[in-house]
Amino acid sequence: MASTFTVLLNEMMLGVALPTLITDLGITPTTGQWLTTGYLLTLAVLIPATGFVMRRWHLRTIFLGAMSLFTVGTAIAAVAPGFGVLFAGRIIQAAGTAVFLPLLMTTAMRLVPVARRGAVMAIVTAVPAVAPAVGPALSGVVLSALSWRWLFILMLPVAVLALGLGALKLRNITTPEPVTLDVLSLVLSAVGFGALLYGLASIGESVSGHAPVAPYVPIAVGLAGIAAFVLRQVTLQRSSNALLDMRVFRSRSFTLALLVMLVIAMIGFGSLIVLPLILTSVLGLSTLSLGLFLVPGGAAISLVSALGGRVYDRVGPRPLAIPGALVWTASLWFLSTVDEDTAVGTALVAYLVMSASQALMWAPMTTTALAGLRADLYPHGTAAFTTIQQLAGAAGGAVLISAYTIGSDAAGAGTLTLAQAESAGQAAFVTAAVIGLGAVVGTLFVGRSSVPAEATAPDLT
Repeated sequence: MASTFTVLLNEMMLGVALPTLITDLGITPTTGQWLTTGYLLTLAVLIPATGFVMRRWHLRTIFLGAMSLFTVGTAIAAVAPGFGVLFAGRIIQAAGTAVFLPLLMTTAMRLVPVARRGAVMAIVTAVPAVAPAVGPALSGVVLSALSWRWLFILMLPVAVLALGLGALKLRNITTPEPVTLDVLSLVLSAVGFGALLYGLASIGESVSGHAPVAPYVPIAVGLAGIAAFVLRQVTLQRSSNALLDMRVFRSRSFTLALLVMLVIAMIGFGSLIVLPLILTSVLGLSTLSLGLFLVPGGAAISLVSALGGRVYDRVGPRPLAIPGALVWTASLWFLSTVDEDTAVGTALVAYLVMSASQALMWAPMTTTALAGLRADLYPHGTAAFTTIQQLAGAAGGAVLISAYTIGSDAAGAGTLTLAQAESAGQAAFVTAAVIGLGAVVGTLFVGRSSVPAEATAPDLT
């Protein structure tokens, strides 16, 4: 959990740094958001293979290899002379990060007693929710006194410490299986998810006239690639060699909870990219003020997740998820009204309500999804769940930045007038609220029971 928190802290850390990077590197917001979107996209491409990785190698081997990659990527980003090398460092970081969350979730589901699953999974699932929320806050504090390079320089000793502790303390709890990697599946995954996210990220560039190709072309290629990937997995799962076993989607509770989480992750991650731009350009917050503004969000998520996990074990997901979805969507609508006359305190309350209500849904949906599977499908279930979550996060960043760019009605959204910034923020959060309505609808159909899969799930073979 500690190492997963460390690597996921980097996901959204550059969101606050985006205004600084736009100036220092001479890039646009649409280009700059690829430092976050590309990170999430790499996770979405590689995470489908984590089911294979967790079956093929020991826990200790996986951890050491992944943390080594993350450390190397952090070092490259720290010394990057420009956008290209910085982007490459981020991609290497993401390659190391990809396995951590599925590995953590699978390990927790295997080791935690059923009676305490809700409480422990609330802590486990708080990691991917809290870390990206804390990242922007930490980033703002660092950038108030140091350059953006220190975001990576300060992370290096933490990564090295985690690597050393893992080498000393980790013990293997699984038995490797003689499975083989299907290279075609990995290629189809990369083409499908990569093209889809590129197309979504190009929408804003297309409107401003800077996109090299029309966005619908890569979107169509991406959808075709994903369809081919799914068909390939259906064929391979007959011999138990699928990169991602599609039988997990036969569980209604898994699939429904996954769809709700797709919406939550999409808007949750996307809003953390757009919100710093609005707070700086509309409310005039400095980098330090921005970092301090975002700090309470992580605390709210931690507190609500811990309390919600205890409630989940007694009452199930619906009493948490339905009110959470309603309040969350309302907070998104409110944030779409932020203008120069909005008090910073009012915006802070709205942000805290958004963070807390999101946490009310995150842990129940994750636990409900995995509890709907048999134990032998946990590696594939966590891989599928995390893939969709990261893909949705990348898509959310691309969609909301595109809405921000379109709403600004400017040729290049790098430097906006106050009126343009207000219009851009309104467009981004109206888009977020409309998409957020999907979570409200989805939670209405989530099952009432918190009984684990071992007692209720049908045979999925």
